[in-house]
Amino acid sequence: MDKYRIDSHKLGFHVGRVNDWLEGQTVYPIYMEISPSGTCNHRCTYCALDFMEYQRRFLETDRLGDCLCELGRLGIKSIMYAGEGEPLLHPQMAEIVQDTWNNGIHAALTTNGVLLNEQIVETILPVTEWIKVSINAGTAATYSQIHRCREQDFDKVIANLSRTVEIKRDHGYKCTLGMQIVLLPENQEEVTLLAGIARDIGMDYLVVKPYSQHPQSKTDQYRSIHYGSNQRLMEQLESFNTEQFQVIFRAHTMSKWDEKTKPYHRCMALPFWSYMDAGGNVWGCSMFLGDERFLYGNIYEESFEQIWTGSRRAESLQWVEQCLDPENCRVNCRMDEINRYLWSLRHPPAHVNFI
Repeated sequence: MDKYRIDSHKLGFHVGRVNDWLEGQTVYPIYMEISPSGTCNHRCTYCALDFMEYQRRFLETDRLGDCLCELGRLGIKSIMYAGEGEPLLHPQMAEIVQDTWNNGIHAALTTNGVLLNEQIVETILPVTEWIKVSINAGTAATYSQIHRCREQDFDKVIANLSRTVEIKRDHGYKCTLGMQIVLLPENQEEVTLLAGIARDIGMDYLVVKPYSQHPQSKTDQYRSIHYGSNQRLMEQLESFNTEQFQVIFRAHTMSKWDEKTKPYHRCMALPFWSYMDAGGNVWGCSMFLGDERFLYGNIYEESFEQIWTGSRRAESLQWVEQCLDPENCRVNCRMDEINRYLWSLRHPPAHVNFI
């Protein structure tokens, strides 16, 4: 059982916000993704955002701090720091996470873990909901091949995570610690190795997820990847589950890989989330970075409230409602489950009163 609902969605727990949306009100995001850093210390073979060119740019800490104060006031519930670069390359990343918590917003971090040193861990663990480390192999050699980095980085990440677990246990922190592996031809024989490592060092979970081709990505070597039956691998991974550790195999997401059509005809999820890049641009969807139709504004020029209630966003949402065909969107878009849920609310089946 996926107790974190990673292979599903959690919008149903925000009934008030959904009801406001159903009534046609302007709602602020529940969740945001923010990219503090445009550059990265790895060049993963599967990277979806390689088209962003790994620009050496960082969000200004003071301006982001002002924005976080505003976001907290507007009712944003959570922020995941990840994006087109490695977030821990931002020199003030730990302070940003602390500031997020101070403004009443739940913070999370997706990182490759190379820079997850003890000083950073001591600062962010008490104020972070979860940390997920992308580690896409069970051996240093394959890790180096996929992440396109030094083999030593593999051992460094495992050591960093082992120390993070120790600090969490010593202080009784509640932060959930996870790993994530994208299932690729190069690493499919090493998933069980990684599951064993994750369990043994004390991680809370390992996510095994499918690759998803970004339409703008320069990477296309996995474009024709196919996820057929993974029953044997799933059964092997189940043996690693304990009361403290869980392998979350995203079989539901993989099952949609060859889906012919989506059960919804319009994207309805955009009011509930947003993406901010390392240049301060606020976007409606991370699949359309660089597409001016999805650019709402920039926090260096306007407040977030002005951006969210402004004409550019209104025009973008109107275009999405009238013109965007989800069949042309990314396979397994992260808003897919939310769109299925919202579409069913707007287009309920017969006999819904027979609960």
